[in-house]
Amino acid sequence: MARTSAEPLSGEQLAAIGGCTNCHTAKGGAYLAGGDPIVTPYGVFYAPNITPDPATGIGDWQEIDFVRAMRAGRAPDGTPYYPAFPYTSYHRMTDADLAALFTHLRSVPAVRAPRREHRLRFPYGFRFTLRLWQWLFHEPRPFEPDPTRDPLWNRGAYLVLGPGHCAECHTPRGPFGQLDWSRAFAGNPDGPEGGDVPNITGDPERGIGSWSLDQLVLYLEIGMRPDGDFAGGPMAKIIEIGTGRLPPRDRLAIATYLRSLPGH
Repeated sequence: MARTSAEPLSGEQLAAIGGCTNCHTAKGGAYLAGGDPIVTPYGVFYAPNITPDPATGIGDWQEIDFVRAMRAGRAPDGTPYYPAFPYTSYHRMTDADLAALFTHLRSVPAVRAPRREHRLRFPYGFRFTLRLWQWLFHEPRPFEPDPTRDPLWNRGAYLVLGPGHCAECHTPRGPFGQLDWSRAFAGNPDGPEGGDVPNITGDPERGIGSWSLDQLVLYLEIGMRPDGDFAGGPMAKIIEIGTGRLPPRDRLAIATYLRSLPGH
C-alpha cells in the first residue's frame, strides 16, 4: 500500500529530499556547517551552520524553535528569515516529519562555524521589511490531501509541495520575490546561480508533458532524460543527494503528481 502524506519519512530521508546538504554544506566543508554562496537576483545568501554546535549552530534550539523556523520563518528570538530559506514550502510538513528531521540534525557531529553575513542589494538588506513581506505573502498551513485523488498522488503532492520544495526553483517569482502560483512550476529564468530553471508542467513542448511516467521516475533516480542526456547543474546534485535516495515508491509518487500538473 502506498504511504500517505501523514506517514513520516526517516530524518535522514527528509534531509535528503529537503536538500539540507545542497545549501548548508559547502564544497569540501563539514556536513551542514554552512554552505557555499547562493547567488540570486536579490544578492548573495549564505546558508548557516545547522549542526548541533550551541555557539554557532542550532545546538541550543528546542524542537519548538525548529518547528517555528520551518513553518513561520522565524528565529528563536522572533527575527524573520529571508525566504531564500524555503519555509514557504516547509510549512506544509507534518509534525512527525519535522520531529524526525530535527532529531536527525541533532544527531550529526557539531561543528563550530560562525554564520557568514548575506551580501544583498539595496533595499533587500533591510531585514525589518521581512515582517511586512511575511504578512503579505506567507500563511503557514499544513498540507491538506485532496480527497478526490488516490494516496499515491497525495503522497507525491506532499513531497513536491512540502519537504521537496520544488516550487521554490521551478516557479517564477513576482516583483517582491513571492512565488507566482498562477504560473506554478512553469519555470524560472532567475533560478539559483543565475540559471534558467525549466518548466516541469504538463506542457508537451515547454514542459515534461511528453515524458512517460517511467521516464520521469528514472530521471528522479539517476538523472537520465528521455533523450539519453543527463541532468546537470543544481538538479544533478538534487537527484544524487535527494530524490535518488528516496524509496522507489516515493519517486513514483512524485512522478505521478508532476505528470498531473496542467501545462503552462
